Amino acid sequence: MEKVINEANETLLALENERSKFDATLLNKVPFNGSWTAGQVAEHVVLSNAGFLKVINGPFMETDKPADLLVETIKKDFLNFNVKYNSPEEIYPEHKAYNPPELSGNLKLIRVGISEAAGNLDLTKTCSAYKLPGYGFLTCLEAVYFVIYHTQRHIYQLKNIYNSLDSN
Repeated sequence: MEKVINEANETLLALENERSKFDATLLNKVPFNGSWTAGQVAEHVVLSNAGFLKVINGPFMETDKPADLLVETIKKDFLNFNVKYNSPEEIYPEHKAYNPPELSGNLKLIRVGISEAAGNLDLTKTCSAYKLPGYGFLTCLEAVYFVIYHTQRHIYQLKNIYNSLDSN
């Protein structure tokens, strides 16, 4: 379980570092037509990961499958950058000016919360608070990996946004 804790911490820290490249102006600038701003991407990840942190913290039910059954599927889905997904409405970021220190603080709180949960909970239990469309109920381990791979997808997106803005 140490591996998943380290991977989660490294990924979430990488997101914070990527977000920190954007000052207040760049954070809220649309890089190209049809894109979110970097602030919206960061806020989307905050909303999603905060929701998953609640899910990971229970309630739970006994697991009737291998705890890591869906990890590779989640990885394949989220790290396929040729596929575009639509965000669920409840984690769709507002179109507004985002505050860099506030976003950074929220990202750090989530990183610490995920690390603590992953280190203190039985990751083989199934999270019963939310049935994820397309995946069903995830084990705590799968939920942590969902956070990891979803976050990695958006780190990739932030890098693209930064490169696009930097070349303008």
